[in-house]
Amino acid sequence: MGEVVATVKLMPESPDVDLEQMKIDVQGAIEGEAELHKIEEEPIAFGLVALNVVFIVDDDEGGTEVVEEKLTNVPSVNSIEVMDVRRLM
Repeated sequence: MGEVVATVKLMPESPDVDLEQMKIDVQGAIEGEAELHKIEEEPIAFGLVALNVVFIVDDDEGGTEVVEEKLTNVPSVNSIEVMDVRRLM
């Protein structure tokens, strides 16, 4: 099996969410499940900033589902959306 790189957009519950704490929580949530590549901030509107989480995971059955579920359970996350999944060569 190979590896895939995935980008998941995390939308916070409100513009008042501490993004630095959210980043720490994201790192803790996926530790052991995937290799975190980077976390980028993306301004959305009216002070709301989303986090784009880029991680590498084995291309096993289920793919990114385990990591997606862990990210959904991160405190202050309102929703997640898988933006991109690509196979690493």
